[in-house]
Amino acid sequence: MDALAHIDAYWRAANYLSVGQIYLLDNPLLTEPLQPGHIKPRLLGHWGTTPGLNFCFAHLNRIIADRDQDMIYVAGPGHGGPAAVAHAWLEGSYTEKYPDISRDAEGMRRLFRQFSFPGGIPSHVAPETPGSIHEGGELGYSLAHAYGAAFDNPHLVVACVIGDGEAETGPLAASWHSGKFRDPGRDGAVLPILHLNGYKIANPTVLARIPEEELIKLMQGYGFRPHVVAGDDPSAVHQIMAETLDTVFDEIAEGGRPPMIILRTPKGWTGPKEVDGLPVEGTWRAHQVPLAAVRDNADHRAMLERWMRSYRPEELFDAEGRPIAEILRTVPEGPRRMSASPHANGGELLRPLTLPDFREHAVEVKAPASTFSEPTRVLGRFLRDVITANPDNFRLMGPDETTSNRLQAVFEVTGRAWNAETLPTDEHLAPDGRVMEVLSEHLCQGWLEGYLLTGRHGLFNCYEAFIHIVDAMFNQHAKWLESSKRIPWRRPVASLNYLLSSHVWRQDHNGFSHQDPGFLDVVMNKKASVVRVYLPPDANTLLSTADHCLRSRDYVNVIVAGKQPVLDLFTMDEAVAHCTRGLGILEWASTDVGSDPDVVLACAGDVPTLETLAAAAILREHLPELKVRVVNVVDLMRLQQPSEHPHGLADAEFDALFTADRPVIFDFHGYPWLIHRLVYRRAGHHNFHVRGYKEEGTTTTPFDMAMLNDIDRFHLVMDVIDRVPGPSAGAAHLRRHMVDERLRARAHTREYGEDPAEIRDWAWPY
Repeated sequence: MDALAHIDAYWRAANYLSVGQIYLLDNPLLTEPLQPGHIKPRLLGHWGTTPGLNFCFAHLNRIIADRDQDMIYVAGPGHGGPAAVAHAWLEGSYTEKYPDISRDAEGMRRLFRQFSFPGGIPSHVAPETPGSIHEGGELGYSLAHAYGAAFDNPHLVVACVIGDGEAETGPLAASWHSGKFRDPGRDGAVLPILHLNGYKIANPTVLARIPEEELIKLMQGYGFRPHVVAGDDPSAVHQIMAETLDTVFDEIAEGGRPPMIILRTPKGWTGPKEVDGLPVEGTWRAHQVPLAAVRDNADHRAMLERWMRSYRPEELFDAEGRPIAEILRTVPEGPRRMSASPHANGGELLRPLTLPDFREHAVEVKAPASTFSEPTRVLGRFLRDVITANPDNFRLMGPDETTSNRLQAVFEVTGRAWNAETLPTDEHLAPDGRVMEVLSEHLCQGWLEGYLLTGRHGLFNCYEAFIHIVDAMFNQHAKWLESSKRIPWRRPVASLNYLLSSHVWRQDHNGFSHQDPGFLDVVMNKKASVVRVYLPPDANTLLSTADHCLRSRDYVNVIVAGKQPVLDLFTMDEAVAHCTRGLGILEWASTDVGSDPDVVLACAGDVPTLETLAAAAILREHLPELKVRVVNVVDLMRLQQPSEHPHGLADAEFDALFTADRPVIFDFHGYPWLIHRLVYRRAGHHNFHVRGYKEEGTTTTPFDMAMLNDIDRFHLVMDVIDRVPGPSAGAAHLRRHMVDERLRARAHTREYGEDPAEIRDWAWPY
């Protein structure tokens, strides 16, 4: 048996196993005619893309074995899950991870039964699948993940199969440009395989219907050397694919313009050509389950049996159900197997970051709330040192906002990754740059996910409002992490860290389109075991928070921090203690020392903290008899109960801070109902009155933005007066004064185009 015959036998075995997963409960080797009891009651899965995925996998194995090539496989059409599972089983890694799924007839039966079955495994290339870093349920991200995996992996090739349906998505369309950010000297190679099988669920695909010459020119325009492999006769296409892959891997070794493959084969290749008088193979009808009534329809059942026997399983498996030796001739050994590569279980390769001491970047604070710093500018100096100390396993991502978010200190030691034309006027561009900037949040997220899942570290900085562009990608990554935590062999990976700046309260200059803090609400919908949200109020707490997040594993950490000057509240020692607690009383701003407060002023976020402190100062001046407690929250999860989140405060601790029977005026960075949601189980929830963003915005001044949404100091004072029972004689006068102050501040903005100086420059007066 020659090499192509071995590949064909392997391909037939993988196709047989794939069909069996979709259809069979029992009788895996067809030792008797198929009966209704052998068929699953619910037929779930996607056949259409599966034979193409199997075909690529079989041929790539030969390349790995012949060239001792380190390679992983990203299946863009992740709904072809049976293919990836079949290969892991044939390669033996599935049994290594799941010993009860043995590589014999009984193991095959269990393999078939578990697929898309209650208590079994998902239908996609999920975390449960050895060798996977990409589930592919939500389409569009495969090529970005592939490039992320290749960055800083100079000896790795990432083969990425891109479905022609997926190729219609926006993220995938942008991903073709990823090569312009790849450094051939330090990064691995990505081999895109654009699989044109012609159809999506019920419609033709765009790229399959344009002339081949145009498609080739399109790929050339993206910077690739395209190679076409096309046909429907397996023996002929095997020959073309083998020759093409030899050429392609020679080109990868030589460098220069990277190759890619356009693979054109029928959808549902080798499956039923016709069912009930209608064409199936090569049409959209092959997308999911070509034979849908197998259990109840004897004709369909007979067709299924003929289909499965067409792969000649008696030539592929011995009497005990074990793959024969000839099939396994092209299977690589050990970690060279794509289903066993440590790159696809990145925690195995993960090295802790060498983190500089963030305390060395501390802002000096002689008195609280008396000086100002730009938190992200301070953080930029810390990140500069992180990049210096970790030159090959940390990257900073951002959609052209690193300088805007005032992290530009990083450019003292690195540049922006760039491998395209440069002009004399360009700044900070370098082929080996550690900062990845492209005006696509999808690419930033996808690159970072691929980078993290293969064992490295990073941070994604973005304007707060526009992080919504990757809501769905965050959602999928959080699901991946949650599933991975339940899989013993999946090693923890570095957390996905977001730094959201240029936030809602300081986007007064860009206007309503740039004002949206709702990503926090999206994040809070995920499992408590996965997500963390931090709102450090000043530069020192931001440094402490960032250090903590960069050390963490298997989380999505969201940090919201401003770039504009904010008051310095904590010395570094105080900041570390405050962040460790997650929240606490600001004793210097409170007037309830030694007694129960009349009211609690709570805050989360830098601007709400500023306004809360200013309100506390007004109350101290005008209502000195009022006992006010100021509580700042950094870790939003502390508000939940321990039963809801591991960071949650016990009820006794919560009540000790917020009381169970006094009004709490909570000034919040985001939408106010999120706080109500977090504290609704608390005994004093009915006492919480939350101010936050209520979808009021425009191009205006910072303080006018606060007033538009009633988070300003004057409105907070009014809230206190309205909710503290038995107000003093001066309260009514003070309330009228606050109304007047709001009107005066607004009038000032309309006349002068800026906030009053006493508001712009306010500092703690005591």
